[in-house]
Amino acid sequence: MKRYIALLRGINISGKNKISMPELKSHIVELGYMDVLTYLNSGNVIFSANEGDERILADRIKTMIQECFDLDVPVFVISQDKLKSLLDKAPEWWGTSDKEVYDNLILVMPSTTAEIIAEKIGKPTKGLEQIYINENVIFWSFNRKEYAKSNWWKKTASTGIGEMLTIRTVNTLKKLVQYYSCFWCGQWLFSTWMFCQSDLGIRK
Repeated sequence: MKRYIALLRGINISGKNKISMPELKSHIVELGYMDVLTYLNSGNVIFSANEGDERILADRIKTMIQECFDLDVPVFVISQDKLKSLLDKAPEWWGTSDKEVYDNLILVMPSTTAEIIAEKIGKPTKGLEQIYINENVIFWSFNRKEYAKSNWWKKTASTGIGEMLTIRTVNTLKKLVQYYSCFWCGQWLFSTWMFCQSDLGIRK
């Protein structure tokens, strides 16, 4: 059983596309997935599943949201191992301690490719933003103070492009990867504790 992350696009923003995280968690458990956790109110769900096809997982969650919340929400699913691997390959300028820069990861829906998205948006504004494509994600950094002048800021949410991607900050992604380590560490500690309790019981 593998750990996965489902990233929902455009929910709970300015009162639109409202989805309660406890309700979302409950419905994902009803789909048969296990060890479900949510992080923040923006639609980040961590869960365990035997299904190995990320597209099938995304389609099942998307269909559930349509049926339970009456919302058409794009869903991106990635294994936690894959996310960690991608973050390990980030360019040197991404995810630094520079507070003048805002670092994001653009995750591209399976219906298209990162290259097509980059072609549609065009070149990043020189001196204000940078991009780097790796598989189906785009590392994107921009100047915090002058973000409104950047080409990618204007176009990532535009009609015809916005629905083909979802965006998360570097801090959110690092937390999601940390949840991976913390969860399995907790599982190991609990199993060890149960074994010790059982062992002590036998010896009494």
